[in-house]
Amino acid sequence: MTALTRGAIPAADRVVVKVGSSSISGENAHRIDTIVEALAAAHGRGTEIVLVSSGAIATALPFLQLEGRPNDLATQQAAAAVGQNVLMWRYQTSLDRFGLLAGQVLLTAGDLEHPTPRSNARRAMERLLGLRILPIVNENDTVATQEIRFGDNDRLAALVAQLIGADALVLLSDIECLYTRPPGEPGARPIDTVEADDDMQGYEFGTVVVNSVGTGGAATKVSAARLAAASGVGVLVTSADFVSDALGGREVGTWFVPADVARPLPTGPVGTVPGPRR
Repeated sequence: MTALTRGAIPAADRVVVKVGSSSISGENAHRIDTIVEALAAAHGRGTEIVLVSSGAIATALPFLQLEGRPNDLATQQAAAAVGQNVLMWRYQTSLDRFGLLAGQVLLTAGDLEHPTPRSNARRAMERLLGLRILPIVNENDTVATQEIRFGDNDRLAALVAQLIGADALVLLSDIECLYTRPPGEPGARPIDTVEADDDMQGYEFGTVVVNSVGTGGAATKVSAARLAAASGVGVLVTSADFVSDALGGREVGTWFVPADVARPLPTGPVGTVPGPRR
């Protein structure tokens, strides 16, 4: 059942959670245990959880003795191959505490643009969920090129939520909620709720942030949240530190109210919006 409010998230049948590189790599690697605890609690309530996790390249940096995110594509691909292995090991080690099993799903933009691989991806994730396995999704950075990338995993998470007909999407950030302008600037106000038809043109979310470990920023989360909400998926944007509160339906973060649309599992290209609810 579509989550129409934050409070409905605990009762949702299917939830996609996205976490970014900076939240789970380097000195923040310990957050994996916190995130897994919250996911395991939701899983225990019967909710089907899909985790979209960035962090492969960032995780590999110390192993490859790199001080920052590499600029050239070949080194990014190599780092992704190393880091994805370590990242999945960390998740599975943490999940072992709860007797849960993870399944890795690596996607490229082309996989969701073309009917056959899109159908394969949906079928694989449906089967994993049916087996009570936690799918962990990431962009397949080892084979993706600049021309065929999602751009950021916030968008990937929105497309995955649409692909599998999720009831809610939780985008975990570095701040508790979105603000009308960068939170350090004078006059910045927290945004509690965004209605489906709200005009956000007056807000200043800045440009995409490219830091030493990943890409993203408030602007990408707003774009992804509006994409998912327009497809009938309620979206919560909050800090990774509040993941338990988010999945528990508490009043945290910024809530994007889902549009009133029919949401059968999509048969056309993801990224499109279904027709109105009858």
